[in-house]
Amino acid sequence: MHDYRALARYAVFAVFALSVAIASASWLVRARHVSPFGTLGRMLRAASDPVIRPVEGRLVRLGGNPVNAGWWLVVVVAIAGVVLLSLLDWAMGTFYGLAAAAGGGPRAMLAFLIGAVYSVLFAALMVRVVGSWFGAFRYSRWMRPAYALTDWLVEPIRRVLPPMGAVDWSPLVAWLALWVLKQLLLSVV
Repeated sequence: MHDYRALARYAVFAVFALSVAIASASWLVRARHVSPFGTLGRMLRAASDPVIRPVEGRLVRLGGNPVNAGWWLVVVVAIAGVVLLSLLDWAMGTFYGLAAAAGGGPRAMLAFLIGAVYSVLFAALMVRVVGSWFGAFRYSRWMRPAYALTDWLVEPIRRVLPPMGAVDWSPLVAWLALWVLKQLLLSVV
């Protein structure tokens, strides 16, 4: 049952270790710890540059320093690995929960669906809040689904409860309303 987790963790760790090796090779050459014109330097550059160059380009377009591209690669790979493992655990948990609910009858299936809808809406609220901290708002390509899923609940609350200073309390109130609704529906089922 848990073999997929071990395999996924090993794969994510291998990609992370590879990104650390690439970042280290790039740093060794760029910091002149290894001569960029020697055999070892050319070999390290040939191995690291195809991965580092696109990261540098993206970093420069975003206004960053291209010298730090290797370490940005490591950080992004680490975060992507954690997100990937979390999504895999969530997907497999949902699959096993669905299988258990299907065997439990119609009430169990309805309770599972209520919990699943709550989880998706809660995740969309969290993406909406965290995205706003980083300047990703409604018209960002990656944020549109979160706003589409939660606008029906957040916008009426925002009209009644305006922002207080720099803090917008409407997503928190929306989460509380969703939680109460979930508890009510689960008590009826």
